[in-house]
Amino acid sequence: MSGDGTPPSRLQLPPGDWPRLIDGLCARFPRIPRDEWVSRFARGRVQGANGVALAPDLAYRAGMEILYYREVADEAPIPFEETIVHRDEHLLVADKPHFLPVTPAGGFVEQTLLARLRARTGLDALVPLHRIDRGTAGLVMFSVQAATRARYQALFPARRIEKAYEALAAPLPADCVPCTRRSRIERGEPFFRMREVAGAPNSETRIDVIDRESPGRWRYRLEPVTGRKHQLRVHMAALGAPIVNDPLYPGLQPAAGDDFARPLQLLARSLRFVDPLDGRERLFESTRRLG
Repeated sequence: MSGDGTPPSRLQLPPGDWPRLIDGLCARFPRIPRDEWVSRFARGRVQGANGVALAPDLAYRAGMEILYYREVADEAPIPFEETIVHRDEHLLVADKPHFLPVTPAGGFVEQTLLARLRARTGLDALVPLHRIDRGTAGLVMFSVQAATRARYQALFPARRIEKAYEALAAPLPADCVPCTRRSRIERGEPFFRMREVAGAPNSETRIDVIDRESPGRWRYRLEPVTGRKHQLRVHMAALGAPIVNDPLYPGLQPAAGDDFARPLQLLARSLRFVDPLDGRERLFESTRRLG
């Protein structure tokens, strides 16, 4: 754990015939200059699985697990704040703003929900139990301690957590809602865009209308039964009602940078489940509003 709350990334070294660890890392991450890796090693930001700093001239060994800290020069701040809606000895539930990623990825290291919460709370063991897109606002649940983490993690693959989202999108024909969209979603082109393809469904979303706010914009309730990447966005676009301000679906070209004035109108509104530790029904709700 770095002093700013940013967690390290884990890497199992792939097969290769590089003589030294630094040679293998330079080959694995060609966009990171060798001088940058030299600096990271010198500052103890490349470590073994036990957290002990490694030397750059250590012999390369395929299969070895290392920890390394991502670094982004001049990382731009995300000018929106998260809130904590619940915290106890086992769980923390945060209300994430638009544009803030949950975990480090790409050009985001310190400007992530996980890094902010770890720095804010001092909880180094904090781990997200699920993810939502960077562009999506709303609830994200974190495990506070390792001892009970597996009990909560098991709720998600078992589909024992009811997740409800809200979205603003164009009207659908009256006979189309409520409905359930089932389809097969796979990676498309470019790699970050998903698409529906022929084949056995691997995704399912329940869709209903909350209200018809204006002639050209309705507020929808979306309940994902499965959790495919961009599932809600893909399903709404496929029905002919892409979510307002979505830069990817249906096939638009995303802007070069974030437009903070035009957030994706998608919100992770609520999480409901029976607590596996004491059997209580838990319900958490976002205080954010779309539009």
